[in-house]
Amino acid sequence: MKVTVVLGKKGNNFILNGKHKDLNAEEVVRGMTVPIFGKGVIYDCPNEKLMDQKRCLTYEQLVKEGFSSESLRFYTPLFVEEVEGYIQTSSDFRSDTGICNIYSVMSEITLYSAARSLQGQEIRDLLNSTFANLYRHLDDGFAPINFMFPWAPIPRNRRRDHAQKKMAALYLDIIRERRRTGNKDGTQDMLWTLMDSNYKDGTPVPDIEIAHLMIALLMGGQHNSAATGTWMILELAHRPHLIQELYKEQTRVLNGDPLTYEHMSRLPLHNQIIHETLRIHSPIHSILRKVKSPMQIPDTDTIVPAGHILLAAPGYLARHPHYFPDPENWDPHRWGSNASDSPTTPPSHQPSNNNLTNLKDKSALTSPYLPFGAGRHRCVGEQYAYTQLISILATLVRIMEWEQVDPKAEVLGTDYSVSFLFSLRERLGP
Repeated sequence: MKVTVVLGKKGNNFILNGKHKDLNAEEVVRGMTVPIFGKGVIYDCPNEKLMDQKRCLTYEQLVKEGFSSESLRFYTPLFVEEVEGYIQTSSDFRSDTGICNIYSVMSEITLYSAARSLQGQEIRDLLNSTFANLYRHLDDGFAPINFMFPWAPIPRNRRRDHAQKKMAALYLDIIRERRRTGNKDGTQDMLWTLMDSNYKDGTPVPDIEIAHLMIALLMGGQHNSAATGTWMILELAHRPHLIQELYKEQTRVLNGDPLTYEHMSRLPLHNQIIHETLRIHSPIHSILRKVKSPMQIPDTDTIVPAGHILLAAPGYLARHPHYFPDPENWDPHRWGSNASDSPTTPPSHQPSNNNLTNLKDKSALTSPYLPFGAGRHRCVGEQYAYTQLISILATLVRIMEWEQVDPKAEVLGTDYSVSFLFSLRERLGP
Protein backbone atom coordinates (compact mmCIF):
# COMPACT_ATOMS: atom_id res chain seq x y z
CA MET A 1 0.00 0.00 0.00
CA LYS A 2 1.61 3.27 -1.16
CA VAL A 3 0.37 6.33 0.72
CA THR A 4 0.74 10.01 -0.18
CA VAL A 5 0.10 12.44 2.68
CA VAL A 6 -1.17 15.93 1.79
CA LEU A 7 -1.34 18.31 4.76
CA GLY A 8 -2.78 21.76 5.43
CA LYS A 9 -5.98 23.44 4.32
CA LYS A 10 -5.33 22.71 0.66
CA GLY A 11 -4.60 19.09 1.45
CA ASN A 12 -7.82 18.74 3.44
CA ASN A 13 -9.83 20.31 0.64
CA PHE A 14 -8.08 18.25 -2.05
CA ILE A 15 -8.79 14.94 -0.33
CA LEU A 16 -11.96 15.45 1.69
CA ASN A 17 -13.78 17.34 -1.05
CA GLY A 18 -12.67 15.02 -3.85
CA LYS A 19 -15.22 13.57 -6.25
CA HIS A 20 -16.18 9.95 -5.83
CA LYS A 21 -15.07 9.10 -9.36
CA ASP A 22 -11.54 10.18 -8.36
CA LEU A 23 -11.36 9.18 -4.69
CA ASN A 24 -12.92 6.22 -2.95
CA ALA A 25 -13.28 5.66 0.79
CA GLU A 26 -14.99 2.28 0.83
CA GLU A 27 -12.17 0.34 -0.83
CA VAL A 28 -9.75 1.49 1.87
CA VAL A 29 -11.79 0.52 4.92
CA ARG A 30 -14.13 -2.19 3.63
CA GLY A 31 -11.98 -5.04 4.88
CA MET A 32 -11.91 -3.65 8.41
CA THR A 33 -15.51 -2.43 8.68
CA VAL A 34 -17.49 -5.29 7.12
CA PRO A 35 -16.69 -7.79 9.93
CA ILE A 36 -17.81 -5.12 12.43
CA PHE A 37 -20.94 -3.61 10.87
CA GLY A 38 -21.93 -6.62 8.77
CA LYS A 39 -22.46 -7.28 5.08
CA GLY A 40 -24.51 -5.22 2.66
CA VAL A 41 -24.24 -1.86 4.41
CA ILE A 42 -22.02 1.22 4.66
CA TYR A 43 -18.80 0.28 2.82
CA ASP A 44 -19.88 -3.21 1.70
CA CYS A 45 -22.09 -1.98 -1.12
CA PRO A 46 -21.89 0.20 -4.24
CA ASN A 47 -21.59 3.91 -3.54
CA GLU A 48 -25.08 4.62 -4.87
CA LYS A 49 -26.51 2.17 -2.33
CA LEU A 50 -24.45 3.75 0.43
CA MET A 51 -25.84 7.16 -0.53
CA ASP A 52 -29.31 5.58 -0.49
CA GLN A 53 -28.70 4.28 3.03
CA LYS A 54 -27.48 7.69 4.09
CA ARG A 55 -30.61 9.28 2.70
CA CYS A 56 -32.82 6.73 4.49
CA LEU A 57 -31.00 6.99 7.77
CA THR A 58 -27.88 8.94 8.32
CA TYR A 59 -28.28 12.28 6.64
CA GLU A 60 -31.75 13.66 6.09
CA GLN A 61 -33.77 11.21 8.17
CA LEU A 62 -31.27 10.90 11.01
CA VAL A 63 -30.73 14.65 11.21
CA LYS A 64 -34.47 15.23 10.99
CA GLU A 65 -35.53 12.50 13.43
CA GLY A 66 -32.44 11.96 15.55
CA PHE A 67 -30.33 15.11 15.53
CA SER A 68 -32.92 17.90 15.39
CA SER A 69 -33.06 20.46 18.18
CA GLU A 70 -36.28 18.89 19.38
CA SER A 71 -34.61 15.48 19.61
CA LEU A 72 -31.50 16.84 21.34
CA ARG A 73 -33.74 18.65 23.80
CA PHE A 74 -35.46 15.33 24.53
CA TYR A 75 -32.17 13.42 24.82
CA THR A 76 -30.54 15.71 27.39
CA PRO A 77 -32.40 14.41 30.49
CA LEU A 78 -31.93 10.86 29.19
CA PHE A 79 -28.17 11.38 29.08
CA VAL A 80 -28.24 12.74 32.64
CA GLU A 81 -30.32 9.80 33.86
CA GLU A 82 -27.94 7.30 32.29
CA VAL A 83 -24.92 8.85 34.03
CA GLU A 84 -26.70 9.03 37.38
CA GLY A 85 -27.99 5.47 37.03
CA TYR A 86 -24.55 4.15 36.14
CA ILE A 87 -22.88 5.81 39.12
CA GLN A 88 -25.59 4.49 41.44
CA THR A 89 -25.37 0.88 40.24
CA SER A 90 -21.79 0.29 39.09
CA SER A 91 -19.53 -1.71 41.39
CA ASP A 92 -16.81 0.87 40.76
CA PHE A 93 -18.76 3.45 42.77
CA ARG A 94 -20.16 1.52 45.72
CA SER A 95 -18.05 3.36 48.29
CA ASP A 96 -17.40 7.05 48.77
CA THR A 97 -13.87 6.76 47.41
CA GLY A 98 -12.10 4.35 45.11
CA ILE A 99 -10.27 3.76 41.85
CA CYS A 100 -11.94 3.13 38.52
CA ASN A 101 -10.85 2.43 34.97
CA ILE A 102 -12.18 5.55 33.29
CA TYR A 103 -12.14 4.12 29.77
CA SER A 104 -14.37 1.22 30.82
CA VAL A 105 -16.66 3.64 32.65
CA MET A 106 -16.97 6.04 29.71
CA SER A 107 -17.43 3.18 27.24
CA GLU A 108 -20.44 1.89 29.15
CA ILE A 109 -21.97 5.31 29.83
CA THR A 110 -21.72 6.37 26.19
CA LEU A 111 -23.00 2.98 25.00
CA TYR A 112 -26.08 3.11 27.22
CA SER A 113 -26.82 6.76 26.48
CA ALA A 114 -26.40 6.28 22.72
CA ALA A 115 -28.65 3.21 22.72
CA ARG A 116 -31.37 4.89 24.75
CA SER A 117 -31.39 8.10 22.75
CA LEU A 118 -30.84 6.85 19.20
CA GLN A 119 -32.50 3.44 19.42
CA GLY A 120 -35.06 3.70 22.21
CA GLN A 121 -35.82 2.27 25.62
CA GLU A 122 -36.61 -1.16 24.13
CA ILE A 123 -33.01 -1.54 22.93
CA ARG A 124 -31.58 0.06 26.05
CA ASP A 125 -33.40 -2.39 28.33
CA LEU A 126 -31.60 -5.27 26.63
CA LEU A 127 -28.17 -3.82 27.30
CA ASN A 128 -26.17 -4.89 30.31
CA SER A 129 -22.53 -5.38 31.20
CA THR A 130 -22.46 -8.63 29.21
CA PHE A 131 -23.70 -6.84 26.10
CA ALA A 132 -21.24 -4.02 26.80
CA ASN A 133 -18.43 -6.59 26.72
CA LEU A 134 -19.71 -7.89 23.38
CA TYR A 135 -19.78 -4.36 22.07
CA ARG A 136 -16.23 -3.80 23.30
CA HIS A 137 -15.08 -6.93 21.50
CA LEU A 138 -16.69 -5.58 18.34
CA ASP A 139 -15.03 -2.22 18.86
CA ASP A 140 -11.66 -3.93 19.27
CA GLY A 141 -11.94 -4.87 15.62
CA PHE A 142 -10.89 -1.31 14.78
CA ALA A 143 -7.22 -2.26 14.99
CA PRO A 144 -4.40 -1.27 12.60
CA ILE A 145 -3.68 -4.89 11.70
CA ASN A 146 -7.19 -5.21 10.28
CA PHE A 147 -6.48 -2.63 7.59
CA MET A 148 -4.29 -5.28 5.99
CA PHE A 149 -5.38 -8.61 7.50
CA PRO A 150 -9.01 -8.41 8.69
CA TRP A 151 -9.28 -12.18 8.29
CA ALA A 152 -6.30 -12.90 10.57
CA PRO A 153 -7.22 -15.75 12.97
CA ILE A 154 -6.16 -13.86 16.09
CA PRO A 155 -8.08 -13.75 19.39
CA ARG A 156 -9.39 -10.21 18.96
CA ASN A 157 -10.85 -11.07 15.55
CA ARG A 158 -12.49 -14.24 16.85
CA ARG A 159 -14.09 -12.19 19.63
CA ARG A 160 -15.12 -9.56 17.05
CA ASP A 161 -16.84 -12.12 14.82
CA HIS A 162 -18.66 -13.73 17.74
CA ALA A 163 -19.85 -10.34 19.01
CA GLN A 164 -21.09 -9.26 15.57
CA LYS A 165 -23.26 -12.36 15.21
CA LYS A 166 -24.69 -11.95 18.72
CA MET A 167 -25.55 -8.27 18.24
CA ALA A 168 -27.08 -8.82 14.80
CA ALA A 169 -29.21 -11.63 16.24
CA LEU A 170 -30.43 -9.32 18.99
CA TYR A 171 -31.65 -6.73 16.50
CA LEU A 172 -33.19 -9.38 14.23
CA ASP A 173 -35.23 -10.75 17.14
CA ILE A 174 -36.54 -7.26 17.90
CA ILE A 175 -37.36 -6.60 14.24
CA ARG A 176 -39.26 -9.90 13.92
CA GLU A 177 -41.24 -9.20 17.08
CA ARG A 178 -42.11 -5.72 15.88
CA ARG A 179 -43.27 -7.02 12.53
CA ARG A 180 -45.40 -9.61 14.31
CA THR A 181 -47.12 -7.17 16.67
CA GLY A 182 -47.13 -4.06 14.48
CA ASN A 183 -46.67 -0.45 15.49
CA LYS A 184 -49.92 -0.09 17.43
CA ASP A 185 -48.76 2.98 19.37
CA GLY A 186 -47.46 4.83 16.33
CA THR A 187 -43.94 4.96 17.79
CA GLN A 188 -41.40 6.55 15.48
CA ASP A 189 -37.75 5.75 16.15
CA MET A 190 -34.73 4.85 14.05
CA LEU A 191 -35.63 1.17 13.92
CA TRP A 192 -39.20 1.81 12.74
CA THR A 193 -37.86 4.33 10.23
CA LEU A 194 -35.64 1.69 8.65
CA MET A 195 -38.32 -0.99 8.83
CA ASP A 196 -40.62 1.31 6.84
CA SER A 197 -37.92 2.41 4.36
CA ASN A 198 -37.37 1.41 0.74
CA TYR A 199 -34.36 1.85 -1.48
CA LYS A 200 -34.70 4.07 -4.55
CA ASP A 201 -35.74 1.13 -6.70
CA GLY A 202 -38.63 0.39 -4.34
CA THR A 203 -36.99 -2.61 -2.65
CA PRO A 204 -37.62 -2.70 1.13
CA VAL A 205 -34.47 -2.56 3.25
CA PRO A 206 -33.85 -6.23 4.22
CA ASP A 207 -34.06 -7.06 7.92
CA ILE A 208 -30.44 -8.25 8.07
CA GLU A 209 -29.28 -4.94 6.59
CA ILE A 210 -31.42 -3.07 9.11
CA ALA A 211 -29.70 -5.01 11.90
CA HIS A 212 -26.29 -4.16 10.48
CA LEU A 213 -27.21 -0.48 10.06
CA MET A 214 -28.36 -0.36 13.68
CA ILE A 215 -24.97 -1.68 14.78
CA ALA A 216 -23.27 1.02 12.70
CA LEU A 217 -25.56 3.70 14.13
CA LEU A 218 -24.89 2.59 17.70
CA MET A 219 -21.14 2.64 17.10
CA GLY A 220 -21.41 6.07 15.51
CA GLY A 221 -23.07 7.42 18.65
CA GLN A 222 -20.64 5.77 21.03
CA HIS A 223 -17.20 5.04 19.58
CA ASN A 224 -15.64 8.50 19.37
CA SER A 225 -17.62 9.86 22.32
CA ALA A 226 -16.11 7.18 24.57
CA ALA A 227 -12.58 8.09 23.47
CA THR A 228 -13.15 11.85 23.70
CA GLY A 229 -14.90 11.51 27.05
CA THR A 230 -12.02 9.46 28.46
CA TRP A 231 -9.44 12.06 27.43
CA MET A 232 -11.66 14.84 28.77
CA ILE A 233 -11.92 13.23 32.22
CA LEU A 234 -8.21 12.34 32.23
CA GLU A 235 -7.11 15.88 31.40
CA LEU A 236 -9.38 17.28 34.12
CA ALA A 237 -8.00 14.75 36.62
CA HIS A 238 -4.65 16.51 36.27
CA ARG A 239 -6.29 19.92 36.77
CA PRO A 240 -8.70 19.72 39.73
CA HIS A 241 -9.03 23.51 39.72
CA LEU A 242 -10.85 23.28 36.39
CA ILE A 243 -13.32 20.80 37.87
CA GLN A 244 -14.08 23.42 40.52
CA GLU A 245 -14.48 26.08 37.81
CA LEU A 246 -16.95 23.83 36.01
CA TYR A 247 -18.91 23.25 39.21
CA LYS A 248 -19.11 26.98 39.89
CA GLU A 249 -20.27 27.63 36.32
CA GLN A 250 -23.04 25.06 36.74
CA THR A 251 -24.08 26.48 40.10
CA ARG A 252 -24.33 29.96 38.62
CA VAL A 253 -26.22 28.97 35.46
CA LEU A 254 -28.45 26.13 36.64
CA ASN A 255 -29.18 27.51 40.12
CA GLY A 256 -30.22 24.04 41.26
CA ASP A 257 -32.41 23.28 38.24
CA PRO A 258 -31.97 20.10 36.15
CA LEU A 259 -29.70 20.43 33.12
CA THR A 260 -31.55 21.19 29.88
CA TYR A 261 -30.51 21.60 26.26
CA GLU A 262 -31.09 25.35 26.53
CA HIS A 263 -28.58 25.57 29.39
CA MET A 264 -25.73 24.32 27.20
CA SER A 265 -25.15 27.56 25.33
CA ARG A 266 -24.77 29.25 28.74
CA LEU A 267 -22.03 26.87 29.91
CA PRO A 268 -19.03 28.21 27.97
CA LEU A 269 -16.34 26.40 29.95
CA HIS A 270 -18.10 23.06 29.48
CA ASN A 271 -18.10 23.69 25.72
CA GLN A 272 -14.47 24.81 25.78
CA ILE A 273 -13.40 21.62 27.57
CA ILE A 274 -14.82 19.56 24.73
CA HIS A 275 -13.46 21.85 21.98
CA GLU A 276 -9.96 21.57 23.42
CA THR A 277 -10.15 17.82 24.00
CA LEU A 278 -11.21 17.28 20.39
CA ARG A 279 -8.40 19.55 19.24
CA ILE A 280 -5.52 17.85 21.01
CA HIS A 281 -6.94 14.31 21.16
CA SER A 282 -8.63 14.06 17.79
CA PRO A 283 -10.44 10.70 17.63
CA ILE A 284 -9.79 10.46 13.88
CA HIS A 285 -6.13 11.09 13.07
CA SER A 286 -6.01 9.79 9.48
CA ILE A 287 -8.61 9.95 6.71
CA LEU A 288 -7.80 7.70 3.76
CA ARG A 289 -9.03 7.67 0.18
CA LYS A 290 -8.07 5.33 -2.68
CA VAL A 291 -7.14 7.09 -5.92
CA LYS A 292 -9.29 5.87 -8.82
CA SER A 293 -7.76 8.02 -11.55
CA PRO A 294 -4.44 9.92 -11.61
CA MET A 295 -4.68 13.15 -9.59
CA GLN A 296 -2.36 16.14 -9.53
CA ILE A 297 -1.74 17.64 -6.10
CA PRO A 298 -2.66 21.36 -6.23
CA ASP A 299 0.22 23.81 -6.77
CA THR A 300 2.70 20.98 -7.40
CA ASP A 301 3.92 18.84 -10.27
CA THR A 302 3.21 15.68 -8.29
CA ILE A 303 0.71 13.28 -9.81
CA VAL A 304 -0.61 10.49 -7.60
CA PRO A 305 -1.23 7.33 -9.68
CA ALA A 306 -4.44 5.33 -9.59
CA GLY A 307 -4.34 2.63 -6.94
CA HIS A 308 -2.35 4.70 -4.46
CA ILE A 309 -3.79 5.99 -1.18
CA LEU A 310 -4.21 9.66 -0.27
CA LEU A 311 -4.13 10.55 3.43
CA ALA A 312 -5.50 13.70 5.06
CA ALA A 313 -4.65 14.51 8.68
CA PRO A 314 -6.89 17.34 9.98
CA GLY A 315 -5.30 16.97 13.40
CA TYR A 316 -2.05 18.35 11.95
CA LEU A 317 -3.47 21.88 11.71
CA ALA A 318 -5.17 21.50 15.08
CA ARG A 319 -1.68 21.29 16.62
CA HIS A 320 -0.09 23.93 14.40
CA PRO A 321 1.31 26.96 16.31
CA HIS A 322 0.20 29.33 13.54
CA TYR A 323 -3.42 28.67 14.49
CA PHE A 324 -3.09 27.54 18.09
CA PRO A 325 -0.28 29.13 20.16
CA ASP A 326 1.45 26.65 22.47
CA PRO A 327 -0.43 23.89 20.64
CA GLU A 328 0.72 20.95 22.78
CA ASN A 329 -0.74 22.52 25.91
CA TRP A 330 -4.30 21.40 26.74
CA ASP A 331 -5.82 24.79 27.57
CA PRO A 332 -9.63 25.05 27.36
CA HIS A 333 -9.49 28.77 28.07
CA ARG A 334 -7.96 29.36 24.62
CA TRP A 335 -11.55 29.06 23.34
CA GLY A 336 -12.81 31.73 25.74
CA SER A 337 -14.18 35.21 25.11
CA ASN A 338 -10.77 36.63 24.27
CA ALA A 339 -10.66 34.29 21.29
CA SER A 340 -14.27 34.73 20.24
CA ASP A 341 -13.36 36.58 17.06
CA SER A 342 -10.76 34.03 16.01
CA PRO A 343 -11.52 32.05 12.84
CA THR A 344 -10.40 28.94 14.71
CA THR A 345 -13.17 29.25 17.27
CA PRO A 346 -16.03 26.84 16.50
CA PRO A 347 -19.60 28.05 16.89
CA SER A 348 -20.93 27.81 20.43
CA HIS A 349 -23.35 25.04 21.22
CA GLN A 350 -26.45 27.05 20.40
CA PRO A 351 -29.83 25.37 20.09
CA SER A 352 -30.85 25.71 16.47
CA ASN A 353 -33.72 24.66 14.28
CA ASN A 354 -31.39 24.62 11.28
CA ASN A 355 -29.07 21.74 12.16
CA LEU A 356 -29.39 20.15 8.72
CA THR A 357 -28.17 23.32 7.02
CA ASN A 358 -25.32 23.70 9.50
CA LEU A 359 -24.22 20.09 9.04
CA LYS A 360 -24.14 20.46 5.26
CA ASP A 361 -22.03 23.63 5.37
CA LYS A 362 -18.92 22.89 3.31
CA SER A 363 -17.08 26.05 4.38
CA ALA A 364 -15.60 23.92 7.18
CA LEU A 365 -13.09 22.58 4.65
CA THR A 366 -11.09 25.80 5.04
CA SER A 367 -10.98 25.56 8.83
CA PRO A 368 -7.89 24.35 10.72
CA TYR A 369 -10.26 22.71 13.21
CA LEU A 370 -12.04 19.68 11.72
CA PRO A 371 -12.66 17.15 14.51
CA PHE A 372 -15.70 15.79 12.65
CA GLY A 373 -14.10 15.68 9.21
CA ALA A 374 -15.43 17.45 6.12
CA GLY A 375 -16.81 16.79 2.66
CA ARG A 376 -19.15 14.01 1.54
CA HIS A 377 -18.22 11.71 4.43
CA ARG A 378 -18.33 14.36 7.16
CA CYS A 379 -19.83 13.14 10.42
CA VAL A 380 -23.39 14.47 10.73
CA GLY A 381 -23.54 13.81 14.48
CA GLU A 382 -21.59 16.85 15.69
CA GLN A 383 -24.43 18.48 17.62
CA TYR A 384 -25.44 15.10 19.03
CA ALA A 385 -21.87 14.46 20.23
CA TYR A 386 -21.62 17.85 21.93
CA THR A 387 -24.99 17.37 23.63
CA GLN A 388 -24.02 13.90 24.83
CA LEU A 389 -20.56 14.92 26.08
CA ILE A 390 -21.71 18.13 27.80
CA SER A 391 -24.49 16.20 29.54
CA ILE A 392 -22.04 13.56 30.76
CA LEU A 393 -19.44 16.11 31.85
CA ALA A 394 -21.94 18.33 33.67
CA THR A 395 -23.45 15.38 35.52
CA LEU A 396 -20.11 13.95 36.64
CA VAL A 397 -18.96 17.38 37.82
CA ARG A 398 -22.17 17.77 39.82
CA ILE A 399 -22.04 14.43 41.64
CA MET A 400 -18.35 13.66 42.17
CA GLU A 401 -14.78 14.86 42.32
CA TRP A 402 -11.85 13.00 40.77
CA GLU A 403 -8.09 13.15 40.47
CA GLN A 404 -5.27 11.18 38.90
CA VAL A 405 -4.03 8.21 40.95
CA ASP A 406 -0.50 9.64 40.75
CA PRO A 407 -0.93 13.45 41.01
CA LYS A 408 2.67 13.98 39.86
CA ALA A 409 2.32 11.95 36.68
CA GLU A 410 1.94 13.79 33.40
CA VAL A 411 -0.90 13.11 31.00
CA LEU A 412 0.13 10.27 28.73
CA GLY A 413 0.69 11.03 25.08
CA THR A 414 -1.70 9.67 22.51
CA ASP A 415 -0.79 6.24 21.16
CA TYR A 416 -2.80 5.73 17.98
CA SER A 417 -1.71 2.11 17.57
CA VAL A 418 -3.45 0.63 20.63
CA SER A 419 -6.54 1.08 22.74
CA PHE A 420 -5.93 3.12 25.87
CA LEU A 421 -7.00 2.15 29.38
CA PHE A 422 -6.48 4.60 32.22
CA SER A 423 -7.16 4.38 35.93
CA LEU A 424 -8.33 7.45 37.80
CA ARG A 425 -8.93 7.97 41.48
CA GLU A 426 -12.46 9.26 41.96
CA ARG A 427 -13.99 10.78 45.08
CA LEU A 428 -17.77 10.94 45.30
CA GLY A 429 -19.23 14.11 46.75
CA PRO A 430 -22.41 16.14 46.95
